[in-house]
Amino acid sequence: MAQPFILTAALPPDIQSWAEGLRRAHYPPTRNHLHAHVTLFHSFAPSLLDELTDFLPRVSGEFAAPTASISGIMDLGTGTAIALASPDLLALRAMIADHFHGSLTEQDLYEPRPHITIQNKVTKREARALQASLASEVEARADRGAFAFPALELHLYRGGPWDLVKRSAFRGRARPG
Repeated sequence: MAQPFILTAALPPDIQSWAEGLRRAHYPPTRNHLHAHVTLFHSFAPSLLDELTDFLPRVSGEFAAPTASISGIMDLGTGTAIALASPDLLALRAMIADHFHGSLTEQDLYEPRPHITIQNKVTKREARALQASLASEVEARADRGAFAFPALELHLYRGGPWDLVKRSAFRGRARPG
């Protein structure tokens, strides 16, 4: 699909800054075109832009910011991610998936495992070494407790880098699910 739209959950500034630092330190520089993020949907068709830009602000206006916690390190095989636990975010994602039923790509039909990728496209040995060296830092960060995703962000994929199309801040009271 040419230039699809990607939907992410924005990270709060402290988590964003921490994850950005890890990403800059450990992601291969020639491949690091993006900021740290939590992907909800990988590929919405360009024809859905009007519906997305109408629907997402309504969702974020109705619901409170989904909460999450850091649950550990995720082994990506040839990379490393920070694993997140967020039943609220998964419930919200399921609601969005239901709304766009019939328009989702194969990749977006499964329930994701929320995470922040900080390393990818390295050898398995390099990934395992980073996972071992980050274990105590990630555990200490997890001990700080839950955080909230402040917004949904819609991006346009441009062959590597993404362009932010719309940011929809959570401001509602309802809990997803």
